[in-house]
Amino acid sequence: MEKFLAQHPIVTEIPVAWGEMDALQHVNNVVYFRYFETARIDFFNRLFPLDSLYKSGIGPVNSENQARYKRPVTFPDTLLVSVSISDIHSDRFTMHYQAFSKQQQAVTTLGTSVAVMFNFKTGKKAELPAELLAILKQHEVV
Repeated sequence: MEKFLAQHPIVTEIPVAWGEMDALQHVNNVVYFRYFETARIDFFNRLFPLDSLYKSGIGPVNSENQARYKRPVTFPDTLLVSVSISDIHSDRFTMHYQAFSKQQQAVTTLGTSVAVMFNFKTGKKAELPAELLAILKQHEVV
């Protein structure tokens, strides 16, 4: 776990709930997208709260989500979900997630989301604000 934490500066701790398991007795595959969402919101709240952006009528929306399941997770457990950034463009970027199981001491799930800046007033794509772009670049992995 120490190695995982050393390699991933932005991590969100998420306890696994009993109700997130399915009939096969492991966390249901769709729940991971909620875990990724929690980590994504935590990432922004720590580095660039989106409130002011949304008030101005723009903000990131997901245009694509993907997950790769490596190991099943069961209750009780706690996941450490890391976030990193890549493929930064003027209007979009990719967020990468790794879910690390404290119980298994291993990465169980990998994921990505492509976030596109969107103008809710015009219904069209928007440019990344300079301040957000700078923060994303600080957390970009090559």
